Amino acid sequence: MTERKPAGVSFESWVDKQIRESEQRGDISRLPGFGKPLESLEAPYDENWWIKRKMQREGVSVLPPTLALRKEAEGVAEAVSGARTEAEVRRMLTEVNEKIRAAVRRPPPGPLLNLKPFDIDAVVDEWRAARDRS
Repeated sequence: MTERKPAGVSFESWVDKQIRESEQRGDISRLPGFGKPLESLEAPYDENWWIKRKMQREGVSVLPPTLALRKEAEGVAEAVSGARTEAEVRRMLTEVNEKIRAAVRRPPPGPLLNLKPFDIDAVVDEWRAARDRS
């Protein structure tokens, strides 16, 4: 729809014509979400819905850095049980431990961190014991 509205044609009829031609070409049926119900139709109106959706799509965290790190540490603790190898467990824990140590050395803004690095050997022992039980 890059063409300009011709002079002498009402805006409404020009738009209707553009929509009708687009439907005839099949452009509308190829749009993402075509034929699917609108998301959150029953949800209460939120004037910042588009900001929140974009942040979610982009993976942007709205948590303060300390809370985001706590959440990441919890996620790693849960993900350890699904790891297939000891090396994978050690890699995941080492990565999050580096972030925790950096945050302890230079506390980021926000609430207190209240985290200490994982004892990698103890977690690996627990991981091995859980694998042996199953």
